[in-house]
Amino acid sequence: MSDDGFAVKLEGVTKRFGKHTAISDFDFEVPRGTICGLLGPNGSGKTTSIRMIMGILHPDEGRVSLFGSDPDVTRRTKVGYLPEERGLYKKMKVLELLTFLAEIRGVRRSEGRKRAGVWLERLGLTEWSDKRAEDLSKGMQQKVQFIGTVLHDPELLILDEPFSGLDPINQDVLEEIVRDYHAKGTTILFSTHLMHQAEKLCERVCLISNSKKVLDAELKELKAAERKGVVAVEFEGPDTWIRGPEVDHVEEVNGALHLILRDGADHQAILARGVQSEARILRFDLVEPTLHEIFVRHAGADAVGDAGMPVLAGASGT
Repeated sequence: MSDDGFAVKLEGVTKRFGKHTAISDFDFEVPRGTICGLLGPNGSGKTTSIRMIMGILHPDEGRVSLFGSDPDVTRRTKVGYLPEERGLYKKMKVLELLTFLAEIRGVRRSEGRKRAGVWLERLGLTEWSDKRAEDLSKGMQQKVQFIGTVLHDPELLILDEPFSGLDPINQDVLEEIVRDYHAKGTTILFSTHLMHQAEKLCERVCLISNSKKVLDAELKELKAAERKGVVAVEFEGPDTWIRGPEVDHVEEVNGALHLILRDGADHQAILARGVQSEARILRFDLVEPTLHEIFVRHAGADAVGDAGMPVLAGASGT
């Protein structure tokens, strides 16, 4: 069966755990050669979807295809999968562990050892190659697990919350690696609740909330379509003029206020109020919204936690 240019395809997929529906009537496609983000709050269904793609879980309804057919063992060997739950054989030495992981993915032992050495050097872990995995910090362990994910040079990389637990420097390193793989044609699917990371990397995004798809589009097209919905303002004086029927909610972004408009609202009405007020307007322009703003607009402010990032109270691991 042909994959029709898609590395992954989910059609009408629903998965339940008892009375809880983790993902509902979900359609999702990942074109070959793209970087695609599966985005949403913790507990929205991202990990459940990935586990079905990997054949770990099976849908109650609908169909999951990997490279054009069921996600069987043969097709899964073409995938490098970094799960959300990190785990290594902690008593094994790092180089020995990576060589083993490469070998079970079909890479000859000598070649696997060579590749592992190259990666350990690239990620600054060469001096730890003879140490047990349990002796490494959590960040180092995560880098080792990432190396194990890519040693067999997969056609598809699936990274579930890959930036979790990494400091900013190592986040930048991982972003660079993802871009390198994309440049050589690897398909990359990663899930995250960190919208700013996805915004820097993705060509296509799928936003899900409460087990259902909210948006699914090319990132450039999505942001262009949403541009009329956000106005950035900077001013001195009273702020009462920014409140009105046109404004859904207000967020502070890099020292400016972003007014998230309701559908069909006229931003000129806000400007007119500002001109008539006692405020001194320093900036008033339509801006390209962030992914975070787009998510809030379509999923609702209730999906955003106190820290300003999408979270759902009491939800984790789905």
